[in-house]
Amino acid sequence: MNYSDFQFLQFDHRPNGVLLITLNRPEVMNATNARLHWELTKIWGVVNDDPKTRVAVVTGAGEKAFSAGGDLSWITEMVGNADKVATVMNEASDIVYNMMACDKPIISAINGVAVGAGLAVAILADISIMAEEAKITDGHVKLGVAAGDHAAICWPLMCGMAKAKYYLLTADFINGKEAERIGLVSVSVPRAQLMDKAMEVANKLAMGSQQAIRLTKRSLNGWMNMARPVFESSLAMEMLCFMGEDAKEGVAAVKEKRAPVFPSTKV
Repeated sequence: MNYSDFQFLQFDHRPNGVLLITLNRPEVMNATNARLHWELTKIWGVVNDDPKTRVAVVTGAGEKAFSAGGDLSWITEMVGNADKVATVMNEASDIVYNMMACDKPIISAINGVAVGAGLAVAILADISIMAEEAKITDGHVKLGVAAGDHAAICWPLMCGMAKAKYYLLTADFINGKEAERIGLVSVSVPRAQLMDKAMEVANKLAMGSQQAIRLTKRSLNGWMNMARPVFESSLAMEMLCFMGEDAKEGVAAVKEKRAPVFPSTKV
């Protein structure tokens, strides 16, 4: 694939080999539909093979969101549909593994809300820079499905098991300051300084020893590679939940803007 093949990712080639990638569905807060989810599996191979790119910076279009998770109509199609669930399971795995396999460092500039698949990209970046005012949540359990996209492979490493369990089981939102405090993101800054900080770090990496930086990334990813069985189990459990009644109720509750009443809570 080439950069021109992407429909919902926008590209800006900056000096020093920095590539700015923007998730570009601002009318729906950059929520991932089927096409964007697929594109997020493919872009990292293109970046890896691009000799002109040394560092990738990924952010969301507009001021409100990095990515507000999965598009509701797309998620609705998944619930109870084994074929679609199998496709999404493969893609969710590819997003994680392809970001890890990309030799070039990836920086996320988390400008607003990040949930679900969008959060996976934001958190899996090698360096994550988050606006203090932005808010993130894994959010899976609120939809009636297990946390699977990315969290099991990296949250316990980043913020410890106690915090990982708390936020993944409650799906509480976390702002930028708290995310930095617990180690879930690298740095938080006021929103007005976000892109300047991201580009400052990107330029620093772009002018550093490319071999040393890329091999350091590869070495550190060894910790996450050890967690592959945990991740793959969590992903399978998430997809299993999409075949159940709780997911139907979770989607219905979001559509109707009400609190869910999950069948699994009924005696």
